[in-house]
Amino acid sequence: MTDTTSTGPYPEDIEDDVDLESARLQREADAILLEGEAQAFAPKPIHTAVREDAAAARDWGRALTERLRRAVEDEPVRATLYALGLGVVIGLLIAR
Repeated sequence: MTDTTSTGPYPEDIEDDVDLESARLQREADAILLEGEAQAFAPKPIHTAVREDAAAARDWGRALTERLRRAVEDEPVRATLYALGLGVVIGLLIAR
C-alpha cells in the first residue's frame, strides 16, 4: 500500500508572527474595513432614510414613465387597445 500521510504543515501548525510589521498593518486594515462596513449598515436618522427612499422611488417612477412613453410612441394602436380592454374589464368588475 502507499503512504497517504502528508508531510506538509497542517493549518493548526501554521503560526503567524504577530510581532511583524505586516501583521500589524493587516490588523489595522481589517479594522478600517470593518469600520466602513459598520457605517454602511448603521441605523440612519429617519428623515435621512425617508429622503433616500423618496429619491429612489422618484428615480424609479421617472424611469417607468419614460419606458411607458416610449412604448406608447412606438405602438400607439396597441397601447390604445390595451387601455380600452383594461377599461372594459374594470367596468365589468365595477358593474357587478
